Amino acid sequence: MIIAVDGPTASGKGTLAKALAAHFGLPFLDTGLLYRAVGRQVQINNGNPDNPADALAGCDFPDSILDDAALRTEAVGGLASRVSLHPVVRAALNKRQVDFANQPGGALLDGRDIGTVIAPHADVKLFVTAPAEVRAQRRYDEMQRHGINVRFADILADIHARDARDMGRADAPLKPAQDALLLDTGDLTIGGAVQAAIALVESRLRKS
Repeated sequence: MIIAVDGPTASGKGTLAKALAAHFGLPFLDTGLLYRAVGRQVQINNGNPDNPADALAGCDFPDSILDDAALRTEAVGGLASRVSLHPVVRAALNKRQVDFANQPGGALLDGRDIGTVIAPHADVKLFVTAPAEVRAQRRYDEMQRHGINVRFADILADIHARDARDMGRADAPLKPAQDALLLDTGDLTIGGAVQAAIALVESRLRKS
């Protein structure tokens, strides 16, 4: 069984994907982490994430970088969004994701183009979303808890900028697959969102 979970930044898709993977006993891949690794490697290389050659060079990252705490920062998240615009970067990372999705026994992947590009044959496709203001508030609260002093307006502007890049890119734009199940987490608690996601997946499996 293959489950694809897509959605914009701070929608809750990562939390839901991990919970679904645990619930259904599936190997899990956070594909966004691969793009963050590329962005981080470009940063380490003192490269320009908007330059296709520098971004492609960033794809040659060591596996150890996936454990780098910097990958979870807002700065590297922004770099990931920028390097993901380049078709050469997406092509370089696609095979790793496709192979993971098609492993014996199935898998669960989360990202922005899993249901549309990486695993269009997935048994279940879930598209997780929430209003931009809600997503910005979640990210703002998270950063405050970690003692990072930021302005809400800056976080919201970054959310809008990432959405525009992700949805507007020519190659594999962020959008729900035609047969994706939509889940708006805007008014849900984490527990409520997890239960709703499990119910949606089980409902689709029963119909298949």
